[in-house]
Amino acid sequence: MTRWNVLLPPTIDPVGPESLADVADCTSRADYADEDELLADIDRYDAIITRTRPVTAELIAAADRLKVIAKHGTGVDNVDVEAATEHGVLVANTPGENTNSVAEHAVTLLLAAKRNVVPADRATREADWRRADFRGHDLSGRTLGLFGAGNAGRRVATLLSGFGVSCVAFDPYVDPADLPENVSLVDEPIELFERADDVSVHAPLTDETYHAIGEAEIGALPADAVLVNTARGGVVDEDALVRALREGTIAGAGVDVYETEPPEPDDPLLACESAVFTQHNAGVSHDALENMSRAAAENVRTVHEGGVPETTLNPEARE
Repeated sequence: MTRWNVLLPPTIDPVGPESLADVADCTSRADYADEDELLADIDRYDAIITRTRPVTAELIAAADRLKVIAKHGTGVDNVDVEAATEHGVLVANTPGENTNSVAEHAVTLLLAAKRNVVPADRATREADWRRADFRGHDLSGRTLGLFGAGNAGRRVATLLSGFGVSCVAFDPYVDPADLPENVSLVDEPIELFERADDVSVHAPLTDETYHAIGEAEIGALPADAVLVNTARGGVVDEDALVRALREGTIAGAGVDVYETEPPEPDDPLLACESAVFTQHNAGVSHDALENMSRAAAENVRTVHEGGVPETTLNPEARE
């Protein structure tokens, strides 16, 4: 069987590449000085494993030997799937491999925002003892809205069932039979926000979901609500979120993803004291990185052996 060349992301847990050692030679994208140098050499690669770096139509068109793009993660907004399909290149992702990591992070942000953990920590370090100023709200008895009820959203619901939290979800693509017992579906996005006390976002970024959460949706939440986003920045209209936080329309936010990453230092969102911020690392715990590396490599091996990965997003590319 022909030995392949595989292009790796600049950083990846070694477990995946090591598992391909018997069938492929792997090269890191970090070995190239810039995108032009990569473009000039891309035609020698049979497979690309990618994390966040873009895989553009131009790159795909120049990759004459390319057979599969294996996404290390779930979201493929950095991959031109249409161009891949046109060139007969399969695109497969690794859904579920970082589900628990994302879900635990979402719950962490929700709790941190609701219990004022960050400002209390800051004040304590500064010997500014103001217990009454950092009173928070319990989760027990509240209703969490899940904007997206895929793997991560369902895992959040399961984790929060232990807190006595019920959930409502909007997801036109989910099978109701797959939902945990504490989750009920709604038919329209606005209904989700009208019924929820807090919301956690778990939808991919598509043309359909871009700025799907805006002023009307945020405004339908109660004043003590927290909005958490560990999905993609563009799903939430950040200008609308900033206005809501400044005006006290909602109590807080937990933000892991941004419309521009990294956000600019003068991004007005970062000036919102009632928000808790992390750096798009919800899905990249040590455990999740190992899982995704292994799963992406397995997708490459499947194509190398003549198969089509179960998680292929464009099986028609083989037709």
